[in-house]
Amino acid sequence: MEKRRFGRSGHMSTIAIFGAAAFWETSQRDADKTMELVIEAGINHIDVAPSYGQAELRLGPWMARERQRFFLGCKTMERAKEGAWKELQSSLLKLQTGAFNLYQLHAVNSIQELDEVTMKGGALEAALQAKDEGLTQHIGITGHGINAPAIYLEALKRYDFDSVLFPLNFVLMADTEYRKNAENLLSECARKDVGVMAIKSIAKGLWGEREHTATTWYEPFDKKSEIQKAVNFVLSHKVTGICTVGDTHVLPIVLQACKKFALLTEVEREEIIATGKNYPSLFA
Repeated sequence: MEKRRFGRSGHMSTIAIFGAAAFWETSQRDADKTMELVIEAGINHIDVAPSYGQAELRLGPWMARERQRFFLGCKTMERAKEGAWKELQSSLLKLQTGAFNLYQLHAVNSIQELDEVTMKGGALEAALQAKDEGLTQHIGITGHGINAPAIYLEALKRYDFDSVLFPLNFVLMADTEYRKNAENLLSECARKDVGVMAIKSIAKGLWGEREHTATTWYEPFDKKSEIQKAVNFVLSHKVTGICTVGDTHVLPIVLQACKKFALLTEVEREEIIATGKNYPSLFA
């Protein structure tokens, strides 16, 4: 599988980054099967968070014996320093590791939340202390929502984050304002050598009243050809990789799409974006 440099960290990450949200509610036995698939695919970068249900506990036994294989990123949704510091310690314990490669301020979805994490006594101070004490090498910021790119452009003015994680797919890029901010964010990240992870690469839309056929909070594309197109689109941008889908049954298709990734031309990207207008917005 192709690898790309994860910004100034220098780590050569696989373009498929395992999104451990897939372990939200799963048995250790099923998690073990998935981790065997992840290792077989050659994935060397994991993204996890305490807000992902059972994920930390399911990953813990694997980190205890396979830690050297993976660049490990964890997160906190706490907004104050004290809460973030306690959560970081808890995550280290559950994941059975002594340190993270990346610790991220998670789900910063508004300027108000950005104010909270970056103010005096905010969660950023806990991440900085962790870096000083060798508990993380790098600090990042993540989130969701229609305003995510604009928020992280502002975040990069306030602190020189090592990485950014935000939604990127052809449906969202059909929104003119979102596209403008996303392209500006990608350009700024490239200029500052910030690692970029994309989420929701195969998101089709909200479930609405439809029956859920996957454990993702959004309805994903489910045909192999659609997933390949969606993955090709995202990976044809200046991103390090995509965080894989939060469903263990869809995961193998996404991994295969990453292995078969084909770079799209600008014309091909524009054609795909035009089709994105046929789908409702992923965010209200």
